[in-house]
Amino acid sequence: MSEPDWLLWAREIQATAQTGLAFTKDPYDRERYEALTQLAARMLAARTDGAAEGFAALFAAQAGYATPKIDVRGAVFDSAGRILMVREVMDHNRWTLPGGWADVSQTPAESAVREVFEETGFRTRAVKLAAIWDHAAQGHQPPSLYSIVKHFFLCEMTGGQAQTSLETSEVRFFAEGEIPQDLSLGRILPRQIARMFAHWRDRTLPTDFD
Repeated sequence: MSEPDWLLWAREIQATAQTGLAFTKDPYDRERYEALTQLAARMLAARTDGAAEGFAALFAAQAGYATPKIDVRGAVFDSAGRILMVREVMDHNRWTLPGGWADVSQTPAESAVREVFEETGFRTRAVKLAAIWDHAAQGHQPPSLYSIVKHFFLCEMTGGQAQTSLETSEVRFFAEGEIPQDLSLGRILPRQIARMFAHWRDRTLPTDFD
């Protein structure tokens, strides 16, 4: 499922403007890049329920060379071969693999381990980078305002116990044939979960990528 052209264009315009603002020394060019930022915000507002001012404020918070955001997910299995999932409070309590944004000064693997602990209460260690997938290329819905690259790590449990957080309302293990239907599709897709089971069964599989 591809993203609409208008979203791709708005995202690229915003990225061009952000990068231009990071490097330009010319005040007239700065005005032009700021105008491009406003144009991208108006494009999004025209196609969504959001206000141009709100999108412009989000864009203004981004600085420096425009790069994709890094999302990390932990695929954690118990001794029975069931995968760990959480209900995501911010997405109407739909199910996903634990994860979130990578943090500054942490490797992607460290960020995945941290996210698993914060959202589930389980301590883990990352043992394999199973997949690197682009949010848009994978067809996640709804589309994101930003370009996102998703890193999926196979993780082994080392301790802890199930515990919810401010971001999660339930923590539970699922067998491969019991994956819930109400998934947070902006975060995880059924075929991605299936690939995590494949990587758990065969650690020699190469890393998946788009």
